[in-house]
Amino acid sequence: MSDPHEPPDPLLSPALEHKTLLWLVVGFTLAFLWVLWPLAGAVLWAIFLAIVFFPMHQYVRRRVVRRRSNLAAFLTMLSIVLMVILPLSLVSASVVEQASMLYQSIKTGQVQPAQWLQRMMDALPAWAQSILARFGLFDLPAVLQRAGELLSRSSQAITSSLVGIGQVTLDFVVSFFIMLYVLFFLLRDGSSLTASIERAVPLRPEQTHKLLSQFVTVVRATVKGNVVVAVIQGTLGALAFWVLDIPGPALWGALMALLSLLPAVGAALVWGPVALYQLFTGQLLQGLGLVAWGVLVIGLVDNVLRPVLVGRDTRMPDYLVLVATVGGISLFGLNGFVIGPVIAALFLVCWKLLTDVREETPASALAATDTGAATPKDGQPPP
Repeated sequence: MSDPHEPPDPLLSPALEHKTLLWLVVGFTLAFLWVLWPLAGAVLWAIFLAIVFFPMHQYVRRRVVRRRSNLAAFLTMLSIVLMVILPLSLVSASVVEQASMLYQSIKTGQVQPAQWLQRMMDALPAWAQSILARFGLFDLPAVLQRAGELLSRSSQAITSSLVGIGQVTLDFVVSFFIMLYVLFFLLRDGSSLTASIERAVPLRPEQTHKLLSQFVTVVRATVKGNVVVAVIQGTLGALAFWVLDIPGPALWGALMALLSLLPAVGAALVWGPVALYQLFTGQLLQGLGLVAWGVLVIGLVDNVLRPVLVGRDTRMPDYLVLVATVGGISLFGLNGFVIGPVIAALFLVCWKLLTDVREETPASALAATDTGAATPKDGQPPP
């Protein structure tokens, strides 16, 4: 072993040492992310929940348990389970039950989607029927046959995947408890972890603080805003379907809540076709009522609450939020509705920081940096 008191190697320059350490940090950070990838969803949601509920944890720690960090973190985590996870589990169980009942109704013939589709096609005007016929969509038996073939192939794939359902359930349980475990320590040690990150990031303190603040703001606004909007829109949609006596209102409400993660167009993808069916089949009062409810009530929630809960805090344009959300969901699944806007927000912040630095730095210094600022040779003054 080398002597720790031995003088440093004169050939090891500080710049080389810094680059070596930087590459080691990058390499082992990527390796660590690779190790965490199988549990990425659990870790990410632990981070998201810790950010959203950290103000509540601070309140519990200061006012309730008198700065006992472990007890405060446990009470906050228990509150998250009771307020968020348990109700979500109950709603999910109800949705699964209604989905099973709807499937049985279709299987036994009590609910006949083909008859509904045929009635809607027959009620279409002649020009619309000609367009459907041109694309081969007006021949309902052929359409249903193709749909049956697709469902048959899908059912085979689902049947083969049911063999590993026990392993999937086990993975879910393990991920759930890992999420709670990580969440506990993030709540307890969140302040010290944030301070360590601020010291370690090789940026000026104000730049690091701005990046972390924007990250926290976007996560908190996206999770809080999107979840609130989704719950309200799904509840209002399920209520409308229940009043109209449409089978499986909780199922359709859950689907509207899930699709409402897409700003501006989400819930309308569910109630819109139902309203069109009612209008085309002569149920004008129900159809117009559903359109009015969807536009004036469900749409108003999206147009009023979402900018207040999401857009105002993130300070991102609506089109950027939509594109980032859709792209994030397509890449990362359900987790992408948070990851996409976070990446977009940090993208904007990084460009803003770069712009600020270039505006603060004299043009001559930037030119010297860009051109390499060659040292004078043979005693010649620089040009």
